Amino acid sequence: MSRIGKRPIAIPAKVTVDIDGQQVTVKGPKGTLAREFPPLIAIAKDSDNTLRIQRVNESRPARQLHGLCRTLVANMVEGVSQGFQKRLQIQGVGYRAQAQGDKLTLNVGYSKPVEMTMPSGIEVAVEKNTELTISGIDKEAVGNIAAKIRDVRPPEPYKGKGIRYLGEAVRRKAGKTGKK
Repeated sequence: MSRIGKRPIAIPAKVTVDIDGQQVTVKGPKGTLAREFPPLIAIAKDSDNTLRIQRVNESRPARQLHGLCRTLVANMVEGVSQGFQKRLQIQGVGYRAQAQGDKLTLNVGYSKPVEMTMPSGIEVAVEKNTELTISGIDKEAVGNIAAKIRDVRPPEPYKGKGIRYLGEAVRRKAGKTGKK
């Protein structure tokens, strides 16, 4: 039995969960999320305001999906009640970011600024021109956008310049040594 899959999911007071076959819709104060789950997984709502994720059979694919589906539903419930956020930090002389509406403009050492358009449901806030906060209700979308922003200029190992997650440790390398 999956250790993660067998744990029940508590539903907070302001969150409602609708189960229509394999379609699960979660509504909360921050928004609504819906997802279709595979037929190998059964999702049931208990009377004590909890959700249980169970396998239909003991096949290998069902066992593989059990913990994943439980985590996806738990992330949906947490997202509509509290939301998710990722923080990025820009390091480098002259490197900065600007956010206007759903557009993010990054000046990170290229000849032209890099402009990115944020999808609906994702908000980007810039503090002190070098710290970004990406927030939204969908954990997967927040993580993907944060990774795409980081990929514009990943931190390099010699001077440490680039875009990194807040608190990320960048392994530094020694540069060339001069002739003696």
